[in-house]
Amino acid sequence: MKYRALLFDWSGTLVDDLPPTLYATNAVLAEYEVPAMSREEFRARFRLPYPEFYEEVLPGVAVADLEDDFRAAFRESPEGVTVLPHAREMLEWCRKQKIRCFVLSSMDVGIFTEQARAFGLLDYFEAIYAGVIDKRDLIGKIMKTHELDLPTTAFLGDMAHDIVTAQHGGIDSLALATGYDPVERLLKNNPSYLFDDLEKVRQWLDPSTPLQI
Repeated sequence: MKYRALLFDWSGTLVDDLPPTLYATNAVLAEYEVPAMSREEFRARFRLPYPEFYEEVLPGVAVADLEDDFRAAFRESPEGVTVLPHAREMLEWCRKQKIRCFVLSSMDVGIFTEQARAFGLLDYFEAIYAGVIDKRDLIGKIMKTHELDLPTTAFLGDMAHDIVTAQHGGIDSLALATGYDPVERLLKNNPSYLFDDLEKVRQWLDPSTPLQI
């Protein structure tokens, strides 16, 4: 087995929360009379760490002043969060293979916990690190705390920040084209591997696993 431990991003990797995130972002922008963004514009401009994005679109406004409005609008979004195709199967496969699984996400801790419990995904993870503004700041601590081996650990994520976080931690980055960042941006950051979705990852890790139709 190539990997004995996998770190997962949450948004865009295991769940699709782009619709409510866009809705909440536009609600925040409206409070400051800034025009709403289309899905395409948001994907082109949004980036992590997210304070950098908000400084660009709302210069001089502290992120702390936006968070309550964002959370409220996120929960009021007419489109909800869904588990991405193949996510549950991937986590179940990891459990059967005794691959240690972790979450490293910028998602608000409270919202993450609500989602993970509602979807029945919480118990798949050995440890959860949510609400992390800059994942690079924590990757080394996670590796050390859990005594993870560099060559047999990888980080799965859908954004350039996930790729550079993996590189910062000295581990492989498995980029996914299922979330926020366009493929072109992912490729510019030189991921170790790029996959269409989690089923492709699972098939690559275990070619004997039947593909889902």
